[in-house]
Amino acid sequence: MIRRKLVAGNWKMNGNRAALSELVAIAAAARPDVDVAIAVPATLIIPAVASVPRLAIGGEDVHPADHGAHTGCISAAMLKDAGATFSVIGHSERRSDCGETDAEVRAKAEALHRHGLAAILCIGETLADRQSGRAVEMVVRQLIGSLPSQAAPDWLSIAYEPVWAIGTGHTPTATEVVEMHGAIRATLRDLIGGDAAVVRLLYGGSVTADNAAQLLHAGDVDGALVGGASLTAATFVPIMNAAQPANAGAGRFSRAQQNNAVDHVIAAQA
Repeated sequence: MIRRKLVAGNWKMNGNRAALSELVAIAAAARPDVDVAIAVPATLIIPAVASVPRLAIGGEDVHPADHGAHTGCISAAMLKDAGATFSVIGHSERRSDCGETDAEVRAKAEALHRHGLAAILCIGETLADRQSGRAVEMVVRQLIGSLPSQAAPDWLSIAYEPVWAIGTGHTPTATEVVEMHGAIRATLRDLIGGDAAVVRLLYGGSVTADNAAQLLHAGDVDGALVGGASLTAATFVPIMNAAQPANAGAGRFSRAQQNNAVDHVIAAQA
């Protein structure tokens, strides 16, 4: 089964209105055979959607509650009202800096689904896990604990991000990525059955123009979640280009998908 490549950017705590020109350049370079999505800080969602209406814009986190006394947080309803179509959840920086548990990440995914938004669910092992030979065990445990009810490929993607590779310039070998994605796919098959074959698995962790082609075309890698290299068109567009497949297929991540459109896509590019 062919799954369309998804290249998603995560700006983290970076960017201001002046940086929106980079989104315009990224949108201009987008091609119809690769899906592109950018998660931006909450302050930029509304102007980003206005600047690049043809690009999928998302949040970087969401609170599991729909509303309430949660100062400084943002709900799925708020993300949707701002024009976002998805959110990143469970990023290792949230898990480590904010102490997020698998149960909390699962609740966040379910909140997004309640409001018709998509989720990019992050999982990944630490360097200690990798060095002890427990990498697969830890990632599978995280996936089982974080996977939301009603998990389905029309709204959920999984991003494997080894913690030790994020922002370090170090990446696992293509063989190690393929091994991990195989374990993730097998676990999904046990948990959700046949739909597991359609869920897109992204790789994240120091993805650059130099290593993108090798990583993106390794077996069972359906795209990338890109951090620092997504901040400028000059560094992000080459990764988008490296993702170009020989043939287009099903499984897109788009605004139409968020509205439950018939073709279920995640980043519609006209």
